[in-house]
Amino acid sequence: MFGIEKNRIDMPSLEKDTLSRGPGLPMSGPLAGQDTSIRLHNSINLAVSEEIIRGLLAISDGNGRYDLERVYAFLGAPPKPEFGELALPCFQFGKDLKISPNIVAQKLSDALSSSGVGIFTAAGPYLNIKVDMSRLIEQSLNGTLSGQNFSQQLVLNPPKLMFEFSQPNTHKELHVGHMRNICLGDALTRTARYVGMPVITATFPGDVGTHVAKCLWYLKNRNTEAIPESEKGQWLGKIYTQATAALEAEANTELGEANSQALSEILRQIESGQGEYFDLWKKTRQWSIDLMEQSYDWLNVKFDKWYWESELDSSSVESVKQLKEKGLLQDSNGAIGIDLSDANLGFCLLLKSDGNGLYATKDFQLAQRKFQEFDIDKSVYLVDMRQTHHFKQVFEALRRCGFQEAVDCFHLPYNYVTLPDGAMSSRKGNIVPLSKLIDRMQHTVKAQYLDKLEDLGAEPKDRVAKMIAHGAIKFGMNRVDPNTAIVFDMDAWLRLDGDSGPYVQYTGARIKSVIRKFEITLGDVKADCSLLNSPMERKLLATISKFNDITVKVVETLKTNLLCDYLIDLASTFNGYYAQTKVINTESKELSAARVDLCRAVLKTLERGLDCLGVNIPDRM
Repeated sequence: MFGIEKNRIDMPSLEKDTLSRGPGLPMSGPLAGQDTSIRLHNSINLAVSEEIIRGLLAISDGNGRYDLERVYAFLGAPPKPEFGELALPCFQFGKDLKISPNIVAQKLSDALSSSGVGIFTAAGPYLNIKVDMSRLIEQSLNGTLSGQNFSQQLVLNPPKLMFEFSQPNTHKELHVGHMRNICLGDALTRTARYVGMPVITATFPGDVGTHVAKCLWYLKNRNTEAIPESEKGQWLGKIYTQATAALEAEANTELGEANSQALSEILRQIESGQGEYFDLWKKTRQWSIDLMEQSYDWLNVKFDKWYWESELDSSSVESVKQLKEKGLLQDSNGAIGIDLSDANLGFCLLLKSDGNGLYATKDFQLAQRKFQEFDIDKSVYLVDMRQTHHFKQVFEALRRCGFQEAVDCFHLPYNYVTLPDGAMSSRKGNIVPLSKLIDRMQHTVKAQYLDKLEDLGAEPKDRVAKMIAHGAIKFGMNRVDPNTAIVFDMDAWLRLDGDSGPYVQYTGARIKSVIRKFEITLGDVKADCSLLNSPMERKLLATISKFNDITVKVVETLKTNLLCDYLIDLASTFNGYYAQTKVINTESKELSAARVDLCRAVLKTLERGLDCLGVNIPDRM
């Protein structure tokens, strides 16, 4: 059709009229905006894309225009590492050229047989690319060691985000089940900031409601224990469990009605801001806040804004009444809300018949306050999947009431954390308190790993134990797709030979040990990186080159498990390389130095990836 003979294609230069260069790839997912795009940041993929366009121009006799972003977006990974680092499916180009994709792949392979970018090989309808090793070294090794790969703006015209996560209740104790929300929200925040997005973090604790009334009722009327001198927040969680049990036991007795009235009076006093229960609420609320702040401090999680349910109680009710006066809401048996039946969402209740608000009432106003106070473009709510219907109702009701930013509100649901023997419940008391988990985990780390390091003092051991506990919890909570339930298993999460945070940390600590040994023995040797040419070295460099692509994908999909998978893969690849390859005692000092530089690049990538999860690598483990 084109009259092209094998290896007889003259490669055209890329002129402006044949190569379309846009700002970047359109960003997909809930954080995408009209002007938001992903910068074409991977220089290897860019070079390959430009070379492919040269080939397409050649096999089409120079006719047509080819979009660089389009080719760049089509590039993926081949099914096996030995096929190369990149692969191009040729189906769409076959349609464009009106020939078989297999023929397109073969003609491109022929056209690019003398390319300096790499080796292009046809495999059916795919074009596999084995990138020139010098390019891999320049992009992956030198770019990583210089820090250039980690200092790029990966997203153009990024939206200003707010991540709302961690909505614990006061008068209850934080437990391991809360960790998924906190760790997921913190990891998304860190990764979004890494790719160049401005992020505001917010938390919305529940400091009012029936659970609070129960706790205060028991403290005032049934408790016989002395208030402890310390750990008052933890103790309050136990009081809540006892209060729930007592109220349930008396529900069908002559005391049931009196207890119900007492709870109503407690809620009334809190809302009015006066009375003995209001005073008790202020004091005990602070105990819970102190516990929350201790937990967040241990986790190294910070919030730019703390919203409180109590702050929204009265104002959110008044807001609903005003919307009713404007004719935007409806009456339903004395209650106020909006009928969303035509959207299969039922009736969104915003005000009960007794005049009190609900969660939806507060979320209805909070959504508006977020945009007004921080001028954000997107608002992301990290709340478990049981609240999916709730947020669909709230967002649709906001839209119908004229709040245009409702389309930029997004609920990120996640599945629960369970114990091996079932679900957790603060009400029933079958939880693993975070404070107890931390103590237990750090004690286990010291006993299993650190006590063997005799030259580590007590303070360094405490610091390293905290790092490893961070690695276990934060990695474990992000390791699984948000839609999948997590079964918490402390022993599995602490393993150094499994798909765990400590495994990745141990790999990093091993590399630090190699670097220390090299610097003692051969520290002044200049590396000759052209000596890096083994298949394992090529695989390591190719894996390193994918880091920024992975972080962008995490932000697009809001799935941090993709980053965890990547870090496990990189750590596993390195450990395989280290087991098979001499790093320091090689046939030449220059080769040893080059391999140590490769180790440094792996370490820097592991460090940057774990930092996106809020995890550090100890010097020794």
